[in-house]
Amino acid sequence: MRKRLINLILAACALTVQAAPFDTVYNNVVFNRRVINFDEAEHPGSLCREADGTLVIANGRIVLRKVCLPRNKRDARATVSVRLRSHGDRWDKAGSVFVIPCSQAVSMLTVADGTRPYPPVDAALYENMRGIVSGDGYRPCVELIRFMTPFGVGFHTPQDSATAQHVKPTWLDRYEDFAEWSQDVTDRLALLQDSCYIGLAIDTWTHEGYEATVSLTMEESAVKGDKAVRRHVLPLVNTIEYYQQEYCDLFARRPLEVPFTLPRTARRAMVYYVSSGHGGHSGGDEFVPSENVVSLDGNEVCRYTPWRADCYSFRRFNPATGVWLVQREATYITSQGTRGQKVIEETLASSDLSRSGWCPGSDVPPMRIPLGTLAPGAHTLTIAIPTAQPAQEGRQNHWLVTAWLVWEE
Repeated sequence: MRKRLINLILAACALTVQAAPFDTVYNNVVFNRRVINFDEAEHPGSLCREADGTLVIANGRIVLRKVCLPRNKRDARATVSVRLRSHGDRWDKAGSVFVIPCSQAVSMLTVADGTRPYPPVDAALYENMRGIVSGDGYRPCVELIRFMTPFGVGFHTPQDSATAQHVKPTWLDRYEDFAEWSQDVTDRLALLQDSCYIGLAIDTWTHEGYEATVSLTMEESAVKGDKAVRRHVLPLVNTIEYYQQEYCDLFARRPLEVPFTLPRTARRAMVYYVSSGHGGHSGGDEFVPSENVVSLDGNEVCRYTPWRADCYSFRRFNPATGVWLVQREATYITSQGTRGQKVIEETLASSDLSRSGWCPGSDVPPMRIPLGTLAPGAHTLTIAIPTAQPAQEGRQNHWLVTAWLVWEE
């Protein structure tokens, strides 16, 4: 009798477990320890197709693979992750994971294979900055995550080398083997559930380059009745110089205006905005705080200064950074337990310096800008960086700005 009762209880538990909703988790490793580099011998021409279907353009600096996440019946969350180590490149470079719908008539892929170029742009509004806004059959790439490579993480200065001991500050116990970032991309899930290309670009010009792993994860809600949210994504602008584009110093001369049309069924419209300043020289856009002003139909909706003053906290990812000695007067505890004061020298690394919205070894998360109750029809988004500086010889001032519109139905 007791055995029969136990069997009945076990059977009931099994039925309960089978009937309970489970999370559906989808994992896709898009690129596994992929080397991104500049190698004209290995990747000649504009576009190469590898045996596994990977597309390579820009002589190895950009790779793309076709993916398609499954349709979710319940609400879901999507995440993109990047793990990166130096493959020999010791410099800080901008990196970007982005998405291109396969249905798009014009993209960097059609430009690379010579079938269709970027559409012409209004010179009065965009000068010669092709590919940064929508045109005939073309929409700019939507970023999934922007990151900045640190100085030589995982490759330069091994932990047990004498060099490591000479460049490592006293407060740092070790250098990291890799850098890793994750961002929630649920707002862009609709782009990933149609056939699309996921791209990875790193602005490296060395043969050694970097090694990166990129993965996508989608986790569906376990709550029965938690219906999927219908989101739509409209790319607005992307000023990153991916392929055959220009460094965008347009903001030094004028605001950037982007027209768009909102359908009648749209609600909860929101702009996602990512901005970082670059140039690599003292006094330029990279090292000077500059306000970004975002307006909708002439009304300001966001004003902020992309600035990172915590770059010193990323020193453990930057073994190959340049280091200076800085003198200062310091108060310290003597061997007798009293307080003394004297001039000392401290190390200041290039990776420690504050920058316009990023640090060597950081990612650059988007700003969320709610637009409130927005009427359907034609609108104009305007982006201004009033103190941006023009690019000159040896001074490549430019701003990497991406923005996309998301709404629900």
